[in-house]
Amino acid sequence: MAEDNTYESMLCVKNEVHVYRIPPRASNRGYRAADWKLDEPAWSGRMKITAKGKMAYIKLEDKNTGELFAQAPVEQYPGSAVEGVTDSSRYFVVRIEDGNGRHAFIGLGFADRGDSFDFNVALQDHFKWVRQEGELAKQEASQSAAPKLDLSFKEGQTIKISIGNIKKKEAGAAKTRPMGGGLLPPPPGAKAGGLILPPGGQQAAPAVQTNPAPLLDFGSPAPASQPSSDMWGDFTSAGSSSSKDAVKAGWVQFS
Repeated sequence: MAEDNTYESMLCVKNEVHVYRIPPRASNRGYRAADWKLDEPAWSGRMKITAKGKMAYIKLEDKNTGELFAQAPVEQYPGSAVEGVTDSSRYFVVRIEDGNGRHAFIGLGFADRGDSFDFNVALQDHFKWVRQEGELAKQEASQSAAPKLDLSFKEGQTIKISIGNIKKKEAGAAKTRPMGGGLLPPPPGAKAGGLILPPGGQQAAPAVQTNPAPLLDFGSPAPASQPSSDMWGDFTSAGSSSSKDAVKAGWVQFS
């Protein structure tokens, strides 16, 4: 027999579950947890849900030693392997097997409602994944059976690609942009740094400097006085001049 190399994954672990002996089903209405002796569980321990391929396994183990108490293989959910009771969401009926073809039904209960919710969701998610994998496998099989479309080029076959709305730039169409400051580029043939000669080959006459004196002319300058031989003449003339200026200006002259 070939060895199965499929890895086993862990789906859910609950450290406290209870196992009950259940009476035979009386009718088709389903199981009722109220008919069990809930205050006297037959066994208490740890529960694990593992997955290996498409199968899920509910394992009941001793919480201290890890010894396996019972195991329930689950092929689909909801199904005959796991069934909820009609009067509570914390209790389920599980079909266990001993590996020799024999099976039995036991009651499985959770002390906390959240633990039973996790138990239910773990099984639902696993078999939802199994259904999705089956649908993908069917799609792949149908695609592989359909004839493939051959898009390769045949021998000697060519294609022509037309690209529109592309204009070629004409040679010399681009214009040089003037430099900053409003200066035009030099004419063709001029040497860098040289002066531009006027027509006729003669050099331009140097610019005549204008006399700035007329701009500052506020009147005719007074004639320079001749030096006098009298050493006191300068002081006398200066004094008389200032006296005349004072009279002209309208000031009262004190003697």
